[in-house]
Amino acid sequence: MSGGVDSTACALLLREKYDVHAFFMKLSQPDIELQIKRVKKITGQCGIPLQIIDLQAAFEKIVLRYFSTAYRNGRTPNPCMICNREIKFGLFMDAILASGMSRVATGHYAKIIDDDDCFLLQQGNEETKDQSYFLARLSQKQLAQVEFPLGEMTKEQVYNFVEEHGFTDFRGQESQDVCFLGTDSIGRFLETRISAPAQSGEIVSTDGQILGRHKGIYNYTIGQRRGLGIAAATPLYVIRIDAENNRIIAGKNEDLFRDSVEIEDVLWNCDRHPDPDHTYRVRIRYGHKGQEARITPVTDTRFRITFKEKQRAVTPGQFSVIYDQGLVLGSGEIQ
Repeated sequence: MSGGVDSTACALLLREKYDVHAFFMKLSQPDIELQIKRVKKITGQCGIPLQIIDLQAAFEKIVLRYFSTAYRNGRTPNPCMICNREIKFGLFMDAILASGMSRVATGHYAKIIDDDDCFLLQQGNEETKDQSYFLARLSQKQLAQVEFPLGEMTKEQVYNFVEEHGFTDFRGQESQDVCFLGTDSIGRFLETRISAPAQSGEIVSTDGQILGRHKGIYNYTIGQRRGLGIAAATPLYVIRIDAENNRIIAGKNEDLFRDSVEIEDVLWNCDRHPDPDHTYRVRIRYGHKGQEARITPVTDTRFRITFKEKQRAVTPGQFSVIYDQGLVLGSGEIQ
C-alpha cells in the first residue's frame, strides 16, 4: 500500500472477497513521514489494518549503491527494475508472507497467466500505463505468489472506481519515477553519494577532436543535448560515455541510431529461449513503444538484438525487455 490511487483501488477491490491487510514499504523517500501519514489515513478509510515494514537499510545497500555505482561507471541505471526484484517482491514480499498472509497483491498494471505451472507475465490492458516492463526481472517464485488486480483495468476506470468509494482527491497525483530523488536532480543526488568530487574531462567528437570539457561523467546520459556547453554549427548529443578515459563522446543526431545491441545478465521466463528465426517486440527503455527485432545468442550469457529499424539512443545500463505477443519472454541489461 503506497497511498496512491492504484494501491487504494487494489485494496478496495480485494476487500470485497478477502480479509485484506495493508503493508507499507518504508524506504529512503525524502517525504517518507508525509507518505506514512497519508497511507494511514487511506487504510483507515478503507477499514483495513496497516503494518509498516522498514527496509531503508536494505534499500540503501542494494538499490542506492547500484544506482550510484552505475552512474560512476558511465552507465544509466534503472533502479525500479532492481528494486522490484530485490526489495518490493523480494524482502518486502518475504516479510508480508512471513506475517501470515497467503498472497500479495499490488496495484501494477500487468497480468499473470498460469500456463501449467509456468507463470507468464503479460502486458496490462492499457498500453500507455502498462508496467510489465518494470516487472520483467521477477522470478517464477515471485510471480507465483503475487496478484495484479488492476491488469484488466484502465487508469480512468481506476479513478472512477475509487471516486465511487469516496476517494476524490487522487487525480493529478501521479507518483514520481525515481522515488528517492525528491526535488533533487540526479547530479545533485550523486554528489552526496560519491565521495570523490566530480572529475572534469574532455568532450570529444566521434573522430577524437576535443570540443570542450564536461563536469563529471555522471551528469550525462546517452542522447543528452542540453548542458554540453559546446558551440557547433549543428546540434550535438552525447553519443557515448567512456568511463575508463573519463571522456564524453559527442556527435550528430544520426550518430545516435543503432541497428543492434547486445544484452547480458539475461533472464528467460520459464527458461523459454527465443527462436532466432522469429521476430519479437523489444523495448529498450520504459517509455519505448517497442520495435520488431530478432534475438541471437553470442555466448551462453550474452545475446544480440537486431532491430528491423534502427533505434535512437540505446543506452548501456538500461534494460531490454523482449515480448512475444504481449507476453514477457525475457530481459537483459544493455551493454
